Amino acid sequence: MHSNIFPLLATLDLEEANALTSTLNRLSEDQQSQFMSIYISKRRDPVLILVCILAGFVGFAGLHRFITDRIGLGLLYFFTGGFLLIGTIIDLFRYKKIARTYNEKIAFQTASIISNFN
Repeated sequence: MHSNIFPLLATLDLEEANALTSTLNRLSEDQQSQFMSIYISKRRDPVLILVCILAGFVGFAGLHRFITDRIGLGLLYFFTGGFLLIGTIIDLFRYKKIARTYNEKIAFQTASIISNFN
């Protein structure tokens, strides 16, 4: 693994870093650097997801779904008040899973692009 990647992996939580390690091991050193620069710019921090969910209680329901590319659910949450706040409350407890699912999708897409491009 390329030594420039270790500081970037240190900024992630342990579970996310472990998941990325298997992806990174399949890439060359140049591809690893490209992957991490793209991934870090596109990933969503769980704290950002939590803040967006909390914004749902003051009138911006569904914002967390918009920033994780779930536009349909974002619109549904927005027009129904987060399913009358029930969906928003449930998402309060699931914010880490929402972020992890989005970040796994981004990691897969980024790895596919980089391995096919080079």
